[in-house]
Amino acid sequence: MSVDLDNVKKIAKLSKISLKESEGKKFLTDLNQIIGWVDQLTEVNTEEVAPTFSSFGADEGIKKRNDTVNDGGYREDVISNAPKSDEGFFLVPKVID
Repeated sequence: MSVDLDNVKKIAKLSKISLKESEGKKFLTDLNQIIGWVDQLTEVNTEEVAPTFSSFGADEGIKKRNDTVNDGGYREDVISNAPKSDEGFFLVPKVID
């Protein structure tokens, strides 16, 4: 996979970043180099490596906690710091066209 200058311009536009032509070419080179490094990872032989869920072994006594949904009890405190809110939600300016 590689990136072309049109991809760089599109990424910059979506990120709301203005780029000069020379900067676009520099980012193009940098991004393609990064993608090349990531592509090298596909060459690593991992057949002998056991899949891991965690760097801690299950036999080490690491207990998982149950996920429970709650608001933490701080909703009003958090919302009170917002410049604008409505019905418990933050109101923010539109950032995506």
